[in-house]
Amino acid sequence: MRDVTKHYTKDGLTVVWKSGLCQHSAICWKGLIEVFDPHKSPWINMEGASRERIIEQVKKCPSGALSYIIKEE
Repeated sequence: MRDVTKHYTKDGLTVVWKSGLCQHSAICWKGLIEVFDPHKSPWINMEGASRERIIEQVKKCPSGALSYIIKEE
């Protein structure tokens, strides 16, 4: 499988997922299944939680496969 980088954006928050770094620890979806659901496509649903809650969960990613960018207006 080739390394893929995907971006998911809502309200000035972009979640970046880098498949090549993912260790499949499941911390993301076990902590916030409303946003991170590996059984759905796309697997990241930015409408599933508040911006603050998404950031909190992304920070728990142990591999760095998930990160975020905040665009301030």
